[in-house]
Amino acid sequence: MAGNEKVVLREEEVGRALTRIAHEIVERNAHDPAPALVGIHRRGAFIAKRLQLALAELLDAEVPLGDLDIGFYRDDVATRPDAPVLHASHIDFDVTGLTVVVVDDVLFTGRTVRAAIEALFDYGRPDRVQLAVLADRGHRELPIRPDYVGKNLPTSRAEHVHVRLLELDGVDEVTISAPAVMETA
Repeated sequence: MAGNEKVVLREEEVGRALTRIAHEIVERNAHDPAPALVGIHRRGAFIAKRLQLALAELLDAEVPLGDLDIGFYRDDVATRPDAPVLHASHIDFDVTGLTVVVVDDVLFTGRTVRAAIEALFDYGRPDRVQLAVLADRGHRELPIRPDYVGKNLPTSRAEHVHVRLLELDGVDEVTISAPAVMETA
């Protein structure tokens, strides 16, 4: 963790937030079949896997799980200086007629979610698409609102939200960092 970072969710709080999201998904989707989960690479895919385990236990049912790489669906793909880092998408079930919960780590402008919904429709036409995020930091540029939120984080546009997960980073935490201050002589 960098010196200018403030921890806003620790391991226990991340776990409680995901448990609460799982319960809310069950409450809102009490009918059969169970909702499918599709995580956005990278951290959204790991969060979706954790939610799948919780939902399977709560529903005593199989919960379809997939993950999406949205690299080529981004609206800024042609203007980015670097080529997107690509991961394979895995949706091994037909999304047509299902409720699909798209899962991401942080919701910011809404552009990543827009790209994920576009990518999802390449796999079929779900009845409903819902959105679950661990952190919502505001500053939307598109009319996208999450259905399930672990934590609302008021931030400035200059701040950065970092989600670290055990599977990738060795720790579960969410931090906010302020931009580095330039010293003047």
